[in-house]
Amino acid sequence: MEDVPAEPGSSNGHRHAAMPAAEFHAASEKILAAINQVIDGKAEAAKLALTVLLAQGHLLVEDVPGVGKTMLAKTLARSIDCGVSRIQFTPDLLPSDVTGVSIYNQSSRQFEFRKGAVFANIVIGDEINRASAKTQSALLECMEEHQVTVDGQSYKMAEPFMVVATQNPIEMEGTYPLPEAQRDRFMARISMGYPDQASEIEMLETHQAVSPLAKVTPVVTAADVAAMITAVQQVYVSQAVKEYTVAIGHATRDSARLRLGASPRSLLQLLRAAKATAALEGRDFVLPDDVVAVAEPVLAHRIILERKAAGAGDTPQSVIRAILASLPISRDAAADTRRGPMPSGFPDRAQRGQGDGRD
Repeated sequence: MEDVPAEPGSSNGHRHAAMPAAEFHAASEKILAAINQVIDGKAEAAKLALTVLLAQGHLLVEDVPGVGKTMLAKTLARSIDCGVSRIQFTPDLLPSDVTGVSIYNQSSRQFEFRKGAVFANIVIGDEINRASAKTQSALLECMEEHQVTVDGQSYKMAEPFMVVATQNPIEMEGTYPLPEAQRDRFMARISMGYPDQASEIEMLETHQAVSPLAKVTPVVTAADVAAMITAVQQVYVSQAVKEYTVAIGHATRDSARLRLGASPRSLLQLLRAAKATAALEGRDFVLPDDVVAVAEPVLAHRIILERKAAGAGDTPQSVIRAILASLPISRDAAADTRRGPMPSGFPDRAQRGQGDGRD
């Protein structure tokens, strides 16, 4: 079946020019400022959410109720002038509510496709683990291939496209845990955590009268984000950094503490996230530290512990940290082979593995 032509105004069918470095920095700072004025004390979560967006990935926000999971997703969406939809996942939600359905038009005597809530640039899936596995699987194709197939016809998603899903890991009654295949579609998983005392006091002072979301206005357009994504795609990755990334994946598969290691898809997404991290740091080349910075949120939700390791108190995060601390970084990987050695002061593996709390 042929794809339906892209809608007017979408970026399907042509490639955006890369955004210049100065404009990229200004746009990213505007987005982060918009998020940080709503989510107090969570600058790292805001930066990772933007990283996933620019790396063309999807984000899973997992934490206890009331710490701002949905607020983070809404703020990111509102800071961009693009199509946004929100899906409240419930046990009675149907796959057609997500993807859309073909309806017979009696006047034209033809079936017409009515788009579901997933047809937007940013899709907020609230409490995704409350929907049945059948409904959860409706997101698999659009998250991986950026298209939806209904009745043998494929419909392309508008670009950029990102799913930001939330779930509560504490309350398990009436929930359907995401299977491994579904979790692997998410580029990164983050936990918000509780804010510090100063941030919580500021929240009580500024957020009690009116919702901070009311003050959020778009600071960039969908075309701007597409140009930023193109800039991220052009970030240079040396052969040594690629080998280091693959070494991390192999170490997870060979670990005696893991029953399931990192998939090839996860390594591809790890490198994409590292490229976005480098771009946000103002560089057009990837360093090993960029890979290390996103390794835990990108890989931890994809690996499965052995029962003995779980019983001994290990966590996916601690295993990833231990693997990163044990892998040596070659001199080639610690330098950009196209641009020469790293600036002085870059810590080598021995320095980074000492006193950082890693296992």
